[in-house]
Amino acid sequence: MNNANITRMSALYAPTLKEDPTDAEIASHKLLLRAGFIRKTAAGIYTFLPLGKRVLTKIENIVREEMDACGAQEIRMPMLQPEELWQESGRADAYGPERMRLNDRHDHEFCLGPTHEELITALVRAELRSYKQLPLNMYQIQTKFRDEIRPRFGLLRSREFVMKDGYSFHDTQESLQEEYDRMYAAYERICARCGLEFRPVQADAGQIGGAVTCEFHALAEAGESALVYCDCGYAASDEVGEGLARPTVYDVPEMEKVATPGVHTIAELAEFLGIPESSTVKALSGKNDEGKLVVLFVPGDHEVNEEKAARAAGGFTILTDEDMEAYGLHKGSMGPVGLPEDAFVIAANSLKAVPKWVVGANEDGYHYVGAQLGKDFKVDQWADIITVKPGDCCPKCGMELKGARGIEVAQVFQLGDKYSRAMNATFMNKDGKEQPFIMGCYGVGVSRSLAAVVEQHNDEHGIVWPVSVAPYEVAVIPLDPKKEECATVCEQIVDGLCAEGIEVVVDDRDERPGFKFADNDLMGFPYQVVLGKRGLKNGTVELKDRATGEREDVAIDEVVAKVAELVKAARR
Repeated sequence: MNNANITRMSALYAPTLKEDPTDAEIASHKLLLRAGFIRKTAAGIYTFLPLGKRVLTKIENIVREEMDACGAQEIRMPMLQPEELWQESGRADAYGPERMRLNDRHDHEFCLGPTHEELITALVRAELRSYKQLPLNMYQIQTKFRDEIRPRFGLLRSREFVMKDGYSFHDTQESLQEEYDRMYAAYERICARCGLEFRPVQADAGQIGGAVTCEFHALAEAGESALVYCDCGYAASDEVGEGLARPTVYDVPEMEKVATPGVHTIAELAEFLGIPESSTVKALSGKNDEGKLVVLFVPGDHEVNEEKAARAAGGFTILTDEDMEAYGLHKGSMGPVGLPEDAFVIAANSLKAVPKWVVGANEDGYHYVGAQLGKDFKVDQWADIITVKPGDCCPKCGMELKGARGIEVAQVFQLGDKYSRAMNATFMNKDGKEQPFIMGCYGVGVSRSLAAVVEQHNDEHGIVWPVSVAPYEVAVIPLDPKKEECATVCEQIVDGLCAEGIEVVVDDRDERPGFKFADNDLMGFPYQVVLGKRGLKNGTVELKDRATGEREDVAIDEVVAKVAELVKAARR
């Protein structure tokens, strides 16, 4: 085999491991290390070995093809960003300690880019001057750095990672909406082409900002995100998902004060009274941004969503034990009856239909049962302040929400003028007036997507790569590569596959068959062509489909056409 384009395992740097690394917790982390795709450099920082780099490049190219097809233009921005740009945008402190900061020899301040909204806005404001130059969509595929406080799960929660980030500039909201929809559809295609089972969900804009955003989640048990969804098409992360809880009523004729000694949690209260937690009401106290006392009430079997609470209350900071004592509030015994006069009461929408509540009596060791809404207490504001969970009512159709876990692999945002206004990035609109750019932002976690593919595509033997992102599409495995007959047939098959444009790796190592089979299964090449002594005698080779485990004997002179047909069909 003199073809220089053929990859031989005898020369391939892909050191495999027999055992799972002790610090690897999930399938993708274990398998990518064991199969020789990545190696850990430091906490949350990894080197991509040749096989890993090939997969990374495959995913990058899928992203690149979809972006170019949409008219987006690829650029490359520096990872090192001037600190003053972050001061301009107002995110210098808001982004927090995840942003790695450093000074050069002249004591100029910089940071390693966790994202590039500031840099792209500064780039465009210097040269885009007219609405006639809009819309514009530019993207890059580049290394990012975020100093995660607790990097874990390999590539899923790392400090250094590969990301595609794109930014669009518009003169109208309608133009932004068109591009947002185009990117949304492109991202669905990217996920599908990578072989991911995924779900777009309503999400929180987080530190990026913007009023409208959607995350694309690869469904996996190892996912850090809890999702809710409905068969009607509604889907959201539990952080922002809407939904009505299903509280149950504990009915008594009149409000009654009950001694509950030693009872301080909802679980203890429900057990003490012999009722489900959904019949109780949970309280949380805090202050809003104006310093006003705010007390929140949610069904006992749900949690307060502090982000939602902050939006409803105008900011929300939980009271310290000292603050609670100053207000005469008792942890574990708070309720709406007898609160301080200046307290502002916000209750979850789900409680609006519950006429009688089981709540704290604002006295340590006592609770009320049958506290009547509108008679014994009042609510100042109804709002969506719960963390939604499976079993709640879908906000679209009312059916029961289902639950799943997901790995966030991509997100699209409508930023509006958040950055352009702060950084004075303007253009001349059709009416001859200066106007801030209207912006969109579109990200794909490339290295994270690689790990997500492995989370979904593996079995007890190793990785099972989809053809679209596999490091090599076919592994040719001669069991006796030193024998002339075996070597000749191997060369014939490999040359034929290469002529068909198939990506081939040849396991020409002088190792036992069992060792080769285990390694090739671990590495996950979609198809294996095995050249054994008995088969060669009969004029056949064995073709194995890694995903199904199915094996069949194929005539030597037919195997190239058979494999090429399978691979090309899978590529589509």
